[in-house]
Parts: sequence; C-alpha cells; structure tokens
Amino acid sequence: MAVYKLFPIQDAALYSFYPFMNTGIDAIIEAGNLNVNYNPVPQVQRFVVQFDQDQITNIINTEVGNTKAFSSDLKCFIAQAQGVVMKTDMHAYAVSGSWDNGSGTYLDSPITTNGVSWVSRNFSGSGNWLTSGWDTYVTASWSGSNNSGGGNWFTGSNDPNNTNLTPYQTFNLRTEKDIKLDVTDIVNVWYSSSNSIGGYTNIANEGFIVKWEDAVEFSTADAIQPIMQFYSVDTNTIYPPALELKWKDFLNTSSGSTKQTITSVTEEFSLSLREQPTEIMPDSVVKFKIDVREKYPTRAYNTILDDTLNKYFLPLTSYYAIQDVDTNEYIIDFDTTYTQISRDQNHSYFNLYMNGFEPERYYKVLVKSVFNNQTYIYDDKLYFKVVNNI
Repeated sequence: MAVYKLFPIQDAALYSFYPFMNTGIDAIIEAGNLNVNYNPVPQVQRFVVQFDQDQITNIINTEVGNTKAFSSDLKCFIAQAQGVVMKTDMHAYAVSGSWDNGSGTYLDSPITTNGVSWVSRNFSGSGNWLTSGWDTYVTASWSGSNNSGGGNWFTGSNDPNNTNLTPYQTFNLRTEKDIKLDVTDIVNVWYSSSNSIGGYTNIANEGFIVKWEDAVEFSTADAIQPIMQFYSVDTNTIYPPALELKWKDFLNTSSGSTKQTITSVTEEFSLSLREQPTEIMPDSVVKFKIDVREKYPTRAYNTILDDTLNKYFLPLTSYYAIQDVDTNEYIIDFDTTYTQISRDQNHSYFNLYMNGFEPERYYKVLVKSVFNNQTYIYDDKLYFKVVNNI
C-alpha cells in the first residue's frame, strides 16, 4: 500500500465577528458557533485550507497511475474542543474563488487585513466573497447586514454525476475530535476534466472550507455552541493539517520461492528489517524488507551457507502500521485495503513514502497478521528515524 501526505500551502480562519481580520499565520484554525450575551448575532468561525494542485496531479500521474483507484482524506488535528454536546455534523466543501493567505494572527493590534477574511478573499476591500449572484452549484451561507461573506463553495446539489462534494463527519460529546473526512470525489474533480459539477468541468483547486452544518451556525440556542480548534500549517507542533492520498500497491511475485508461509500463531517468530538504514531522509521512498525467522529453530548441521534463519514469509493477510515512538500515535494505521504487505522472491515487504513524516523523530513498524481465524501483532522494535535534509 502507499500513503502520500501533503501539507497545506495556505490556511486561515474566518471570523464573522471580525469580518476583515486575517489570521493567515496563526497557529490555530477553528470552526465554531458562539452565542454571546452582548451581541444578539452569534459569532461564527470557519476555516479554509489549500493544498498544491501540482503536487496532487504529479502524485496521481507518476505514483498512482491510471490503472489504480485512490482515496483521499482531509485530516486536521484537534488542539481544543468545547461545547460539542449535541450530535453535530462538520462539513468540508470545495472553495469557489481564489484567496490569499495573508500574514495576520488572531486579534493583532491593529488587526491585520492583508489576506483572506470573512468578507475578503484577498486584501481588505479587494475581491470580496460573493453574497449573491453566484454561479450555478456555488453558494454562500448568509448575508446579514454586518456579517456578509464567510466564503463561497460548491454545493454539489443536483449534480447529475452524483459526486460527493459534501463530505461530513459527525461529532458528539464522546467522539474523538480529530477531523478525518473522505474528500476523494473533490480531489477527483480537481484532477480530472472528465469529472464535473453539472455543466462545470476542470473545477480549479481553491482548497476546502470547513464549517459546522447550517442548523448549527448562527444558532442562538444556549446548547448549540460548539467550538473546535485545530492546529494550522503554522503550528510548532507535529500536527499540521494533511491531505492523504492512498492507493493499493500490493504485489505478490513470490511464485517458485522456496520460502514457507507462517501458518500458526502457536509458533514463535521474530521479525527484522533487511538492509534498512536507521536514519532516513524525509523525501525518500523506502522499501522495507521484512525477514521472518523462527525464534527457536530446530538445530541442524549444514556445511552450505543458506538462509535458514530467514526462510519464512508473512501470511498474505498481513498489514503494517507506523507509530510515533514518543507519542504512541499511529502515523499510518492498519488498513486491510491500503497497508497490505507485498511479497517478492525473497522477502515480505512494503514501500513507504517518507514525505509525510516529521523529521528528527523516531518511528516504529508494527505488523498484524490474520490467519486461521486468529490475529497476531508483531512488535519487534523495528525502529527508524527520519532526519532533516543536509
């Protein structure tokens, strides 16, 4: 399997209460509805985030190829959440209209207005978001007397191709608060001229706008005040937003090999990485070769040097995951579609794109094998480190 992570080229939060404020380099992006007593109109927050289309196109053309299907997830990582009490949906839409990042942070004094805001797409007073007269399949949500704006986006309504341009994720009090939205159809529309929204083709990638569902925004109900803050691309943490492209690259070319396949979890095996550097450059693509051997092999006498200590394959129903050593978080989780481990004549193996890994951190490879109605997870301390480019 392959997972390729892209990081934003720009992102910013939009605030209805501060309609001209730019937050293009703030460490936080957020979506919320805040009903404050001193203002009869609730404050609403949304955010926009954009990924480089040339990178997306290049990965699909050169890595995924025309013969493989891919999926794509928008991921944002929670910094703080409050007021998420009721079952509520968070939506992501494709933005209609270009916008500029700007160089502001939240509540600069004086407020910075040199980029995207609730009212403006570009500089304050220049290229405002449309509040009426937008094209077919494009909308905005509200045009009150003091809060007109808030972005424009494609709705996907009445699309004859049934394109899923309205992905959403449901949150409530107990759910995890990280965003993971399947945006495959949106990315496909950006990539391929054969995909369209009604009569529109070649829809430009202007990024995503993320917001609460319409029933939540501008609600004056005391129980409906969800605010979720996420780390932006300008965070000093390891949690910037990411766009994941995933495709299945499983291959089995082991036909004719003399190696055996593990068939029982009652036998004890150890895993090791063959010819694997302990320090890896962040832009590389690495083939992780997995040697499998019995922990307690039967003693045998042989005058011929062979590979008896590494004579096994993992079962074909084996999958890998990558875990951050310090946080124990899964950078890539087990997935029966996208993390299936391949085979060649000599090894079980998988390919890993290192661009999505934070440098100067240690990571661990975990392996899960499923066979004979049993599941076995190997944690044999298979560590590697991603280092900064020199």
